[in-house]
Amino acid sequence: MRRLRIISVALLVCIGLVGCGSGEDHKFPNRISPDIGPDGTKTLRKGNGAEPQTLDPAQASGVPAANVLYDMYEGLVTYSRTGDVIPGVAKSWDVSDDGKTYIFHLRHDARWSNGKPVTAQDFVFSLRRAVAPATASPYADIHSPIVNASAITSGKKDPSTLGVTAIDAHTLKIQLHDRTPFFLQTLAHPSSYPVYPPAVKQWGNQFTQPAHAVSDGAYVLKSWQVNNKIVLTRNRYYRDNKDTKIDRVVYSPIGDSNSELSRYQSGALDFTYSAPSSKLEAIHKHIPKQMHAVPGLGLYYFGFNVTRPPFKDNPKLRMALSMALDRRIIVQKILRGGQPPGFSYIPGDMHGYDSVTYPWTNWPDKKREAMARKLYHEAGYSKDHPLKVKLLYPSSESNKQIAIVASAMWRRVLGADVIPWNQEWKVYLSTVHRHIDTTLFFAGWIGDYQDPNTFLSILNSHSGNNEPGWDNAEYDRLQSASEHMPNGPQRTAVMHKAEALILKQNPVVPLWFVTNHHLIKPYVKGFVGNPLDVYLTRYLNIVPAGQKGGGS
Repeated sequence: MRRLRIISVALLVCIGLVGCGSGEDHKFPNRISPDIGPDGTKTLRKGNGAEPQTLDPAQASGVPAANVLYDMYEGLVTYSRTGDVIPGVAKSWDVSDDGKTYIFHLRHDARWSNGKPVTAQDFVFSLRRAVAPATASPYADIHSPIVNASAITSGKKDPSTLGVTAIDAHTLKIQLHDRTPFFLQTLAHPSSYPVYPPAVKQWGNQFTQPAHAVSDGAYVLKSWQVNNKIVLTRNRYYRDNKDTKIDRVVYSPIGDSNSELSRYQSGALDFTYSAPSSKLEAIHKHIPKQMHAVPGLGLYYFGFNVTRPPFKDNPKLRMALSMALDRRIIVQKILRGGQPPGFSYIPGDMHGYDSVTYPWTNWPDKKREAMARKLYHEAGYSKDHPLKVKLLYPSSESNKQIAIVASAMWRRVLGADVIPWNQEWKVYLSTVHRHIDTTLFFAGWIGDYQDPNTFLSILNSHSGNNEPGWDNAEYDRLQSASEHMPNGPQRTAVMHKAEALILKQNPVVPLWFVTNHHLIKPYVKGFVGNPLDVYLTRYLNIVPAGQKGGGS
């Protein structure tokens, strides 16, 4: 999804561990209590960050919604345990020699949760809906490789002209403008999932409600108590239901990682969304085998609203704020979770891509800070005439601490007056999207597929995820060109130029790259960490101590 998530960072003052229940160590309670009913029904209880805005695949935004949708739906392709793209509803596909035409052969046993067959026409309906202006999908641009998709989204053409055709009930043709090396990966994205046409036509936006929900994945929506829990149950018509081991999934929205840890220690959760960095040392000491640290495909950053003053047309000011931050202090002293500092925009070594870094990455602190002050003054600011802005962040104690630390660094180095302010998750997303009430904001991006374009594309001026509102014609040209080039040195060179332009103009300030931390009870089997941080419940199992078994 739009993979922005509420993060877990260390508190500046380390507080004591608080736990519930009974466990192996009175200093670190850790109840081992799998939820298995008298009839053998297995329930997986997962922490899930913030409350999802929606469970409409075309409109959903954020990791919490994505986690639920991965279990509810299946696209033409899906993810393996290791995060690789594998056949989903499509059992196979053919690609033309020029890379512009894909023919997908759908499984005859693919079924909706009401028992109806999943057809090629369902995908035609769903993809047309995903790019239609009326849907206002934040991910419409991910479909831009498909013929006429961009023209449809901009209102220039009718959705019926999209380059997607049902040849017959089980054969789907998708035509692209040009060769796109990462196209198959985009089809695993939730915005490419099929929705059940009769439900959408009958219920409109209410088709996502439990009473109307119909899905084609391993699970179906049973209930949704806002700010309490989302419950999924097995889709008995799912093509691989016989190999699915877990019967129910309960997603709990817990925005604060310390509260989530307490729930985990009490035995109320089996799998956490994150782990508080201030407690990592204690976790590694007491339950090291339950901690899973996985290098992720994500970046946290500060974004500038470049559509309005003071950051509009002021790259020197943006660079000054970037250079004034000590990223190594943030990751080593505050985060303490093994996160790499962000001196590039794209994570390093992504399928062989060597990221471009700031030229001042290894400068001594005094030299870096002196240059930051010089640029700050050249931008028209000083300690007597300081920059005064507010820094927006999604509500949580941990996010607040990052905002406070950054504000303190800017005040010390530049004399800037940056005031942190917060909004609840849903309100925050709406505020950042509008580009009206923000000047500076804290955000993150988790890659949707394993290609540099998943990061480069969001800063294209036509992207629905371009939160800074950056509009640079040269960047658009480079990024768009790289989308359609075959993998190789020429494509890499073009992407390097695009990334270098980001680091020169600084519409965003990279802070650090993601290392995901999950606590998982020892009776949960089948977990395999992957860079996309995507874990389908159908691959997992619950096996109490003393019983034999594993992942599905």
